[in-house]
Amino acid sequence: MFKGQPKGLFVTALANLGERFGYYTMIAIFVLFLQAKYGYSEAAAGEIYAIFLMFVYFLPLVGGFVADRWLGYRKSVTIGMVIMFIGYMFLAFPSMLGGKEIIAIYTALGVIAIGTGLFKGNLQALVGRLYDNPAYESKRDSGFSVFYMFINVGAMFAPTAAQGIVNYVMNKSNLFYDSRIPELFHKLDAGALSQSAQAEFLSIAQVQDTSVTMNTLHTFGSHYVGALGGAYQLGFGVACISLVISFLIFILGRKLYMAPEKAKSAKQLQTDQEEALSPKETKDRVLALMLVFAAVIFFWMAFHQNGLTLTYFARDYTATSVGQYTNIWFDLFTLISVVICGICLFFGTKKYAPSTSHLIQKRIVYWLIAIVAGIIAWYRIRGFAESNPFTPQMFQHFNPFFIVILTPLSVGLFNKLASKGKEPTAPRKIAYGMLIACAAYLVMTIGSVGLLSPVDRGDIVDYTRVTPYWLISTYFILTVAELFISPMGISFVSKVAPPKYKGLMQGGWFAATALGNFLIQVGSHFWSRVPLWSLWMIFVVCCLVSAVFMFTIMKRLEKVAK
Repeated sequence: MFKGQPKGLFVTALANLGERFGYYTMIAIFVLFLQAKYGYSEAAAGEIYAIFLMFVYFLPLVGGFVADRWLGYRKSVTIGMVIMFIGYMFLAFPSMLGGKEIIAIYTALGVIAIGTGLFKGNLQALVGRLYDNPAYESKRDSGFSVFYMFINVGAMFAPTAAQGIVNYVMNKSNLFYDSRIPELFHKLDAGALSQSAQAEFLSIAQVQDTSVTMNTLHTFGSHYVGALGGAYQLGFGVACISLVISFLIFILGRKLYMAPEKAKSAKQLQTDQEEALSPKETKDRVLALMLVFAAVIFFWMAFHQNGLTLTYFARDYTATSVGQYTNIWFDLFTLISVVICGICLFFGTKKYAPSTSHLIQKRIVYWLIAIVAGIIAWYRIRGFAESNPFTPQMFQHFNPFFIVILTPLSVGLFNKLASKGKEPTAPRKIAYGMLIACAAYLVMTIGSVGLLSPVDRGDIVDYTRVTPYWLISTYFILTVAELFISPMGISFVSKVAPPKYKGLMQGGWFAATALGNFLIQVGSHFWSRVPLWSLWMIFVVCCLVSAVFMFTIMKRLEKVAK
């Protein structure tokens, strides 16, 4: 998977890793922050989140146009990182802008979206240029899979960082996280909490502070919400640090990702003339890409529920603590140790033929790594309690974790199929991914049957919560779907886009994602209006419609991809 890739791939991937770590740290807690500190409803928080994501993924279309016409890809990416840094600073410290804090936060979101617009699509266009070199063309799909895996290494650690910061700040205030308190406080503050619910709120508050009485309950709630909101905002500051690191990597490594472009530039005009597309070919390619963009809108609408309704489900309907062995899933360092141990045991016991001294040495190294990783995992598991609490954002490390684990398997599978001449085309992989996404939300539908819906919950504090394995399974299946869609879609765009529209078409992919992100608020809109199981069925139907559409236009797509 890594062998034979251009060196510039790893510079751009590492730069993206740092930026994505900060971004996903922010995304993991954003709607929780809006609701905890400002008392936004699920629908209102979802609307803000959806609009922000829409601009984050739409503005790369503008950024691609700017890069194609004026700045170029490298300058656009560099300026984008500087702008994003400023935005994250304002988000973490809104008092810097003065005035009403929430207005400063909205301004920060706008600045972050503008910076991302210059950064995101143009960085991928730079990666695509590396594979315009005939020496690397055959590695394009696997190269974008590697690039995508690096993104998710950053995203994988983001929820752990967010939880660590939240727990640290809350502990400094002699408090601990309880998802029920912000909602109860805001209802109390609005005079909408019944007497019985106030009594339950008091009992919950006294677990945190035994001195709380009914007279001081409001004061406690205000203090708790302030501490939690401050913890979330400090979490946003992580993005500033990671962006500085990304900036340095991108600047210091520029010779590696610019070298292929410079080596080619001397002959570029002549090559373009020799291989210029006819107007009809250009039109056919652009139309094919537009059809794919239309198809993936519903997938992104469903997929990006991870930061919205799936997070609501994690907070409100999933167990808040787990046993010793289930906690392996929520302690990322233990989980990674277990996986490394398993992988090394597999390769350490694999039969190699013929057996040589070199292979024996390799086997010994695998065994040593397996033993060290196993000891680390065993030591950490021993330290787990019988009941281990965790915060809702921790579910968001499952998608990037599964991406990192499954990417080598998916690349290996597709390479094996390619060697036999049976590898599906990129459009066909996208269509299969839509069907897999349907299966993910069918799991959520089954897991939600019989649960008390938000529309019926009211002031009820204690109600049925389900095992976290429903969400873990959903994230696993969604990750498989994503591997069939996202890296393949990016690769397809970089391959099919007419040379003079590459930046614009990469932006078009993000614009389609933006429309899907704008539609994610459909989930939060219906959260308190329909039974939970029927909410998930909305996404089942949408993904199924997209899959059917992809299969109906498959011949057209596969023709331009040849």
